This record gives sequence, structure tokens and C-alpha cells, in this order.
Amino acid sequence: MGIDGNTILAESLKKQGVEYVFGIVGIPVIETSMAFQAAGLKYIGMRNEQAACYAAQAIGYLTGKPGVCLAVSGPGLLHCVGGMANAQVNAWPLLVIAGSCAEDHEGIGGFQEWPQVDSSRIYCKYTARPPSPRLIPLHVEKAVRLASAGRPGAAYLDMPGTLLMGEVEEEKVPSLYNAETVKLAHPDPALVSQAADLLAGAKRPLIIVGKGAAYARAEDALCKLVDETKLPFLPTPMGKGVVPDASAHCVSAARTQALLKADVILLLGARLNWMLHFGQAPRFDKDVKVIQVDISPEEFHNSVKSEVAVHSDIKPFAEALAQKLREKKFALPPSSEWWQLLREKQKANAEFVAAQANDTSPPLNYFAVFKTVQAAIPEDSIIVSEGANTMDIGRGMLLNNKPRHRLDAGTFGTMGVGPGFAVAAAMWCRDYAPNKRVVCVEGDSAFGFSGMEIETMFRYKLPVIIVIVNNNGIYSGFDKEVMDDIQADGDVTQSTPPTALSVQVRYEKMMEMFGETGHLCHTVEEIQVAIKAAIAVTDRPSIINILINPSSSRKPQAFNWLTESKL
Repeated sequence: MGIDGNTILAESLKKQGVEYVFGIVGIPVIETSMAFQAAGLKYIGMRNEQAACYAAQAIGYLTGKPGVCLAVSGPGLLHCVGGMANAQVNAWPLLVIAGSCAEDHEGIGGFQEWPQVDSSRIYCKYTARPPSPRLIPLHVEKAVRLASAGRPGAAYLDMPGTLLMGEVEEEKVPSLYNAETVKLAHPDPALVSQAADLLAGAKRPLIIVGKGAAYARAEDALCKLVDETKLPFLPTPMGKGVVPDASAHCVSAARTQALLKADVILLLGARLNWMLHFGQAPRFDKDVKVIQVDISPEEFHNSVKSEVAVHSDIKPFAEALAQKLREKKFALPPSSEWWQLLREKQKANAEFVAAQANDTSPPLNYFAVFKTVQAAIPEDSIIVSEGANTMDIGRGMLLNNKPRHRLDAGTFGTMGVGPGFAVAAAMWCRDYAPNKRVVCVEGDSAFGFSGMEIETMFRYKLPVIIVIVNNNGIYSGFDKEVMDDIQADGDVTQSTPPTALSVQVRYEKMMEMFGETGHLCHTVEEIQVAIKAAIAVTDRPSIINILINPSSSRKPQAFNWLTESKL
């Protein structure tokens, strides 16, 4: 009996434990999407391949199993490139599958012909075109495994129309490619002992919890380590919640001081890249000793030489380290000079934030908006956030006390990820945490990249609460009077500032396209009413458009936000 490539592909994905497919269909993958549904895969049709790719990698991060992005040939795949690169840099598991030009049309100007395997190779851990339908299971297993194992990333499978429609005898299709759980990598005990000695002997120790610790499901082990040792910790943006932000040992409010003064840093599943100022002076002590724990040894010593470099999954390392420190009866006294210094800095920063947040006179500032949003949204919501000041200030004020509950622009700093991430998070909540809500906090510029995914949310009845913090621009904007003066004379392409957007755009009116009503807010009280109304809606998204002061900004920084090059 014959079986076609579409069915083989669908059943192969199902056998590997894949659950979700996000995409846009067209020639030659319409039948492919139907085969996916017939095999029991959940297919979510998006409005843009880039957003579909963002959604697929976000579901991969949330579940630990790659999401699939399905695209058409040529331009369809090329629209996925931003998402593939983001998954690779962000270290999230993703499998992109694209149809491609029929093999007998290659080289003679076939429809949407493009060298897709070659084009995808620099963005992926694995790329392949199965040479026959019979070998599709082999390449699916390898793509899923490589996307998930070690440092996660992107994989690409190229599927010409002739391969998808081709048939082979079912008994000739190998069935031995079964999903296997990759066992955790355990640390070298000698290196664990060295790490314990360094921490126990430090005057100003600090733990940095990275996104890798969240992906590794290491929250229980790390919470126990922090609770027992009383060590201060600093989460990276998507490491938030692995140990709760509300923990007494979280020193996010003293981030600059903690990095600058620490003499020993335990780096858990984080990279010393731009987000951590490369681990270099002047943002770090020039003599700081780093204990680097990572699943990818290629990451060791990239920007500074680590004193101890441990190749391990985070969970077994944290468990082994906690045991060693327990044997030493080590705990950092709350009365230590280090804790006193950190608490003083936290208190000063908290006073600044409180002063800003308590200024509720319109037009509102960022701090007042986020204080109100944090107080009004359901506890332990998944927070999706992107933008410049919107994301950066929100990182400090929108708290995460559960792991993998924050999704943002991440290591690659990619704008446009928000709505796609929110679709994925809402699908995950529907299937795994039906009482949990997704709150997508967007700058007005960021929302413009993928805003039409609101239709996807309506189609799949996803109750995403979209909060747009609208300052009329990129970084900052202008009020109506100033903008009118700027554009009054001459060529608007010469006079309009590059950072400016249209003034007070009524994004909430997008809800009217679907027969619903959005929320326009100027005051704290209006935000409170809008969020309460949005929470009550459980079968569709909501848009809350908050108009803020166009010149509102973050707290003045002691250093440039990006550490300067030494060259």
C-alpha cells in the first residue's frame, strides 16, 4: 500500500512528540497542513511567516519540544529568516519546514525557486532535504533532536512539492526513528568542589541566573540553593522567575552595584554578551572570578577567562553545588557588609521608582503605568514584552515569580516578536494552564511590526490582554502641537524626526474590525477599569491603548547602556 510524503512527514513529527505547527499555507504545502491536522498536530494559521516563526520557537521554549513553522517556498521561507536567526541566537528549539520548487523545475526558473537549504544553513544547527519520502523520518528525528539537544536552536527541512506528493510503499518506510530523551549532563565533581571553595571564600559572591536555567527546568534546585546559602542573585531578563523576583535574595533593584562590586560570580546558563556587558570593566570588577556553568562548552571563555568552567546541565550542577556548600555549612550572613551594601542600593533605587510610580498626573510616565498594570493583572500571568523603554522598564516592574513566564526581545533584541510569542503562550495556557492569562505589553512601535496577528488571536479565541504603551515614537515621540509645528513647513521627509510616529494613534479601534470595543486610557483609573474588563473576557483578545507622556524615559544610567568596545 502506498503512502505519500505529506503523511510520512506528519506522522514522523507526531512520533517525535511535536505538538504545534504555526504557519501560512500555499503551494505546495496546503495538503501538508491538512496531513498535519489528520495526524493530530495542532495547526495555527498566522498572518505573517515571521510571526509564525516567532510563535513556533516560543512554544518550543515553553514545552521543551520544538514548535514547527510551516512556510511556502521562496519568499515564504525568506520571511522566516528573522525568526530562524532569533531562535538560533536566543537558543530556543525551532523546526522550520518549507515547501520548495518541484525538483524537475529546478534550474529552469521554477515557481518561487530559491536555494533554500543553502540559504538556511547559516541560521540553523541542521539543514537538509530528504532525498526520498522513505527517508523523511530519519531527517525529522535528526532535526528535532538537534534543535532540542545541547544548546537549542533552529533546524530546517526542505520539502519540494515532488517529495511531498511522491508515494512509496508503506512497508519500506523505516519505523525505527523513535523519540529518545537526551539524558542530563552531570558536572565533574572536582569542578563542583572548586566552585564551592570559590563561593565560600568570596567576600562579595553573586549568582546570575540565565535563560538557560529556565529552559533546563532547574527552578527547584536553584530555589533550594539560594534559600540555603542566602546568596544574592540577579536574573537575566528571561531568567526571571526561576527563583522568584519576590525573593528576599533577588537584587535586581541593585543590578549595577551587584555587577560592579561582586568578586565571585556564579554564571548559570547565561552568556557574558552585551546583555551582561561582556563581563568586563568598567561594569564589572577587573579582578572578578567567574564560575561559568553551561551546556555548551563552546561558550566558555568567550569574553573573559572563567576561573572555573563547568560543562553541565544546570539542575544537576545546582544540586551538587548545594550539597558541597551544605557540607561546608556555608551561608552568607544577612548582616554581612556585602548584603548591607546591596540593601542600601536597593533602597535608594526603590525610592526613585516609587517617586516616579506615584506621580499619576496625566500624561502618565512609564513607572506609573507599570505599577498600575502589575497591581491589576492576574497573579503569575505570562508576561510578553517588547519595545525599548517599554521592555526595559517593564523588566524591573512587571514581576515574575514562576519560571518561563517572561518572553521578550531576548538576546537578539528582535522587535516584532510580541504578538507571535503571545499566540504561542496563549495556546500553551489553553492546553497546560487553562486558568493562566497572557499579558502582552507592547511599545507602539513594536506593536506595529506584527499587529495584524490580532486577527489570529480572534480566530483561535485566544484571550490575550494586549497593553500598548503609546508614546508616539521610537524611544520617545512628540505631542501633537510639536509635531504640527515640525511638519508645518517644507518636505515632511526632511522635517519629520526618524524616531517619530503618528500622534496618539487609536490602536484600540482595531477591535472594531471584529465587532468589539477596545480601551483608550489616559489615567491610572482608566487603566484599572480596562484591565478588569479585559480579564473578564475569556474567548477573545483585548487591546488597551495607554497614551503616555512622549518624553517619558527610564532612570538616568550611571554607565552607557551598552559597554563600549575596547578597540
